[in-house]
Amino acid sequence: MNEPGPRFWEIFFEVFESLPRQGPGNRACAERALGLCRDLPRSPAVLDLGCGVGGQTLHLAELIGSGSIVAVDSHAPSIGRLRAVVADRGLAQRIDAIVGDMANPQQPRGSFDLVWSEGALYNLGLRNALRVCRDSLRPGGYLAFTNPVWRKEDPPTAVRVGFELDYPTMGRLEDDLAAIRDSGFDLVGHFTLPDDAWWDDFYTPMEARIAQLRDKYAGDAAASAVLEQIAEEPRMHRLHCDFYAYEFFVARRPLSQTGQGEN
Repeated sequence: MNEPGPRFWEIFFEVFESLPRQGPGNRACAERALGLCRDLPRSPAVLDLGCGVGGQTLHLAELIGSGSIVAVDSHAPSIGRLRAVVADRGLAQRIDAIVGDMANPQQPRGSFDLVWSEGALYNLGLRNALRVCRDSLRPGGYLAFTNPVWRKEDPPTAVRVGFELDYPTMGRLEDDLAAIRDSGFDLVGHFTLPDDAWWDDFYTPMEARIAQLRDKYAGDAAASAVLEQIAEEPRMHRLHCDFYAYEFFVARRPLSQTGQGEN
């Protein structure tokens, strides 16, 4: 398959930038994951990697009370939207939204109590991403992230091709657990995102946005084709979601550690 061209990305961002979030998840899942981080300071320093427009960033700000968040994403328009919401809600003293590379977030090493990332770490390759996260954490700090995993063997061709384009090294739950262990983390817990975490703030508003843009681009064959391509994702989920899942992992950097990855 050919690489997407400029028109694809124009329409893609016109869909995705308007959504409450750019991947599966919701406030209830964030609260559940945060509840596993039992020894966080009262005002934790949080790094949100691949924050998008910041749906989960804003949930975190509510859930952690007086803590501070550095939210990083490489897509400047998404950061612009998050900054506007942060300013509107009077959160500028607590949320610093910056355009940056989550592979090199340009933050002091070992300065965060919690690194958070929903649906983004796989873009770096999971093991490389885990190294970045570990380097960002203080000893005893927590990592909470979601990652897609295969649930069953031999998925339909359309499902496998869709994930191979975006995440060719996607593995099973056991593979991610091994990566966490091998990267010098202690696993605290994990759980599978429920189906409402895919629909409420992601696929349902996505389908509504696609319907709006179909009207807007009714006479534009190229744009209509891109919208049809994007619409295939929620359709695929309806038919084949038993083959894959998003798992929420919570792990902890040990207070002291010898061997792998020690600074």
